[in-house]
This record gives sequence, C-alpha cells and structure tokens, in this order.
Amino acid sequence: MDGKHAWIAACVTLAILSISFGAPLLVVVGLKPMQEALGTERSVLALGGALVWVGTGLGGMLMGPVADRTGIRAIVALGAIMIAGGLAISAIGSVVAIYVGHGLIGLGNGAIYAPLLIYVSRWFDRRRGTAIALISSGQYIAGVVWPSVFGRSMTAFGWQATMLSYAAVVLVVILPTLPLLRPMPVQWVVDPDARVGRSRGTVLGLRPSAVQALMCVAAFCCCVPMAVPSAHLVALCGDIGIAPAHSAAMLSVLLGAAFLSRQLWGAMADRIGGLRTVLIGSACQAVAIAAFLFTQSEAGLFAISAAFGLGFSGIIPSYSVAIRDLFPSAEASWRIPTLLMVSMAGMAFGSWFAGALYDKFGFYAPAFAAGVLFNAANVLMIGFLVRQLRGLDAVETQLA
Repeated sequence: MDGKHAWIAACVTLAILSISFGAPLLVVVGLKPMQEALGTERSVLALGGALVWVGTGLGGMLMGPVADRTGIRAIVALGAIMIAGGLAISAIGSVVAIYVGHGLIGLGNGAIYAPLLIYVSRWFDRRRGTAIALISSGQYIAGVVWPSVFGRSMTAFGWQATMLSYAAVVLVVILPTLPLLRPMPVQWVVDPDARVGRSRGTVLGLRPSAVQALMCVAAFCCCVPMAVPSAHLVALCGDIGIAPAHSAAMLSVLLGAAFLSRQLWGAMADRIGGLRTVLIGSACQAVAIAAFLFTQSEAGLFAISAAFGLGFSGIIPSYSVAIRDLFPSAEASWRIPTLLMVSMAGMAFGSWFAGALYDKFGFYAPAFAAGVLFNAANVLMIGFLVRQLRGLDAVETQLA
C-alpha cells in the first residue's frame, strides 16, 4: 500500500475523472443558449443539470457494491458508455431528451466516481487523504480545461454538435485506459478496523447509524450552497453583461483554484483527520458564498470565484476520508456511496433551487442568501461531531 502501483491507480483514475466530469459542464456553459433555443425557463434546464447530480449519487449507490464483485474495469466501462449515450440523447434537442440524457450521464458518472474513489482509497493508508484529494481533482481539471473549449465550440457549431463530439471523446479516451486499472490484491481489500473515534461498538460516542445519518444531512446542507455558483456562475455573468468568453473563464478560474487547493486540503486531512478538515473547509465556503452578495463587478466576481474555489474544494473528499477514518474498510462500499448520494442530492437541489429563485425574483441574490443559511446549518452539525471527537480524544489521553 502507498507504493508505486497505488500511485499509478490514482493517476489513471485522475485522468478518467478529468474526462467524465466534463460532461455535466456542457449544460452549465450552454445554459443561456440552450434556454434561448428551447424557449423555456432557466429552472427547467437547471433541473436537467440537477438530474446529473441525482444520477451520480444513485449510480454510486448501485455500482459501489457491484464493483466489489465484478471488478473495477467493467463498472468504469459501463459508466463511460452511459455518459456517451446520455450526451447523444440530450443532443436530440428537446427538454424531455435533456432530462433523460442527463439522468443517464449522472448514472454513468456514479458508476465511475464512487467505485474509483473506493478503489483508490483501498490502495492507501498513510497518504489516503492526499490520494483521494488528487483523484477528486479530476472534476476541477475538467472545469479548467473544458468550459472554454465548450464555449468556443457552441459558438462555432452549436450546443447539440458539441454534445455529440464530447460523447466520442468520452469513449475514445476512457475505454483504452481501463487495462491500467490493476485488480486490487485480495489481502488488501479488507484492512484493519477503523482506528479513529471507535470505542466498544460506538463511533464518536454515538451509534454508528446516527453518525452516518448526521454526516449525510450535513453533506446535503453544504452541497446546496456549493451548487449555486457551480451551476449558475456563467449565467449570472451573462445577466450582468460580462462577455461569454469571460464568463466561461471565470468558471475555469473557480475550478482551477479548487484543483490547486484540493491538494492542500488532502494533506491537511492526512494530518488532522477528515472530519476536522470538513469543518474548516465548510467555514471557508460559508465566507465565500456570502461574498457573492456584495459585488457584481467583473473583477470582484473573478476574485470571489477564486476564493470560493479555494474554500469548497476539500469538503467532499474529506467526507470520504472521514468515513474511512471512522468506519471499517469493509463498509466503505456502501457508506461512501450513501454519503455521496445525499451530497449529490444537495447539489441537485441547490442547482434547481437557485434557478427557481432566479425565475421568481429575476436575480440571483436570494439564491446566494439561501446558500449562506444552508452552509451555517452544515457548520453546526459538523462542529458537533468534531466536538464529540475532541471529547473522545481527551478521554483516550487520560486513559493513556
């Protein structure tokens, strides 16, 4: 563990996720032109983007346990085919086709992301936080590379042709990499029991199911504000007169900052644990989401987007590290996908809810204000769990 083959698995996973997470960005970049072409409300298309997150969570829950039985290569291949098929269906150009297609894209991403996250987490022990942060950065590499490409392609060829072209990219790039995913040695699949926060059948002094449930609710609450700029930043910029190319670049800045800082969050999780890292990251996200309420200048939005990317990027990987810290490895194949399902539901709700508030009020300030409230609820819940962890640490120190 933590050796050469572990890092090869992590790097291959990073490359795969850098492609698969490009697919959900098509509707983000194309929100305004798609709305104009279909003559519908923004919340209608935002719901299509929300279905990606629902599908990603549901796909992870379904495919995480299956991957333990069938192997990682078959599951990832299935996910890539589903993403390409979903893009092809969405390119038909009706609202129903977009809903069906984006639901399929989400299921495909779920079949790739959660099983690969579990797979890589089992290759690492001492550097698990760093490895999970690295592979999860595939989402942000996609965010840096693809929005500008999509923006130019949609301007030149239209959003439907862009979707079809990217479906081909998914298949051509992901499928040939699968032989590089080595089967996990059997003796490494079940590692020793979790070493942090467990005592006589409890976790953090609570029932394990209560800790899992509280973490899931907290993940939902932190992902609602996370979704608002992630799904609506480009449209917000277009509403206030910022050029489309600059709008796409702003999304790239947000996700580029997230990629850079995620490596620091991963190192922090290795040092102080996943749960404490979640709390610090959530507090930083709360400050950044509130800052969106106070400026509409292009320079100000670029700065806040970068700050938001720096703050929120470590939260979801740190939840996965916290699950591995607190619970046995054998339970990872259902505990991590369950938490990801609820967090993706939060992303879906946040994306749709921001669009619905925009349709009602005609501007995005109410959506960002709602995000602040959800973020505050998350900080309270994770703060309670960290307090339980500190209390358990103090007891163990006294006993020692």
